[in-house]
Formats: sequence, C-alpha cells, structure tokens
Amino acid sequence: MGDAFVTRLDGPAPEAAVARDIARRAVPAAPAFVLLGLAMGGVDGGISALYALAVVVGNLVLAAALMAGAARISVALLMGAALFGFLLRLGLVFVAVMTVRDASWMHLPSLGITLIVAHLGLLFWEMRYVSLSLAHPGLKPGRRSTTVPPRQHEESIVR
Repeated sequence: MGDAFVTRLDGPAPEAAVARDIARRAVPAAPAFVLLGLAMGGVDGGISALYALAVVVGNLVLAAALMAGAARISVALLMGAALFGFLLRLGLVFVAVMTVRDASWMHLPSLGITLIVAHLGLLFWEMRYVSLSLAHPGLKPGRRSTTVPPRQHEESIVR
C-alpha cells in the first residue's frame, strides 16, 4: 500500500493538453468579455475584463502545470498539489486583484464578473471536449478526417 503513494505517473500529461485547449478557447471568448466590460464600465471596464481574463487563463494554466509536474514525482505529491495548489492559486488571484484594485483604470464590477463567469464558462465549455475515459485521458480523440465524404469512404473500404 505504501508503494502506491510513491509511484510516478509517466507518459503524456493530459492536464497540460487540457490547459492549452482552455487557453486556446479563451481567445475567441475574449471579445465578448471585453464588450461586456465596455458596456458596464467604459474603457476602464474593458481593460479590467481583459485583465481578469488573463488572470483566469493564468490560473488554469498554473493548475495544470502544478499537477503535471507533481504527477511526474509521485501520486502523493499530485494529491497535495491538487489540494494546496488550489489554495495557492486562490491566494494568487486574491493578490492579482488587490494589487490593482486602486488603479485608475480598474472597474471592480467588470473585473469581478469576468473572473467568475470566465472561470466557470471556460471550464463548462471545456467539459464538452474532455474525454472521460481511461483509454483516452485528456482531450477526446479527433474525429476522422472529413476530406473524404462518408459514403465514398465506406465504398473504398468495401472494395
């Protein structure tokens, strides 16, 4: 039983792939958050929303990096990184907000709404693309190429 906690997890890190995919999906979502910030607080609201989105993506990428790095060392460290990494990242988000709260360009309602909605929205959006199978941990495997129409593809297999 003691060996289970010192076991390393070698191989590809699905956490890193999921985090990269979340960061990639945040790019097309950014204009919506900036427009919402602009509508709520003008230019200051737009800048605040963009700052909040950067904090969210940084938070999720840091979570993946902590867990992927810890998994390569031991399962026990992975569990610790998941638990205490959350507390660390929560503290970093707090520090990121507190350092700019009095800045001239800060609009706190835009920042707060973007922080909450972007965290939840990006995670729920990503749930559609994450495989819940041990056969393909991480992102779902890609679908077959659509360059050949399905019917022609089936006929070429039959021949």
